Amino acid sequence: MNTLSYKTVSANKNTVNKEWLVVDADGQTLGRFASKVAMLVRGKYKTNFTPHVDCGDNVVVINAEKIILTGKKWTDKSYIRHTGYPGGQRSLTATEMFEKDPTRLIEKAVKGMLPKNKLGAALFRNLYVYAGTEHQQTAQEPKAFNLNDLR
Repeated sequence: MNTLSYKTVSANKNTVNKEWLVVDADGQTLGRFASKVAMLVRGKYKTNFTPHVDCGDNVVVINAEKIILTGKKWTDKSYIRHTGYPGGQRSLTATEMFEKDPTRLIEKAVKGMLPKNKLGAALFRNLYVYAGTEHQQTAQEPKAFNLNDLR
């Protein structure tokens, strides 16, 4: 018998089943939470995961202001950027960034866990982070998702 009894199924943008999920960040540790959210956005938990296709879900994160950082990370963790001019390196601590906009902590953590290419940029557009419990995606009827169900 020279033929295969199975076929490898490769997903494309027409065959992907994308869902809307709501995830609560209340009391979650930032890094562990971000890795699970990145897995949802990427779609790695799905059986038809294809690495070069956007097959992840649209994820709405609520309660971003209740995220937890362990140890001395609130004061010691620094976020560095550069303005593009000579001597233009700027840095913020996690506390300073949190005071400006608490959603940016989660956005930066998840974005760092996505691919660094056009696919990663497209996947990042499927993430919506809100500081409170209210969000603007009620028309999409997102389902509540418990991150403890993922390994």
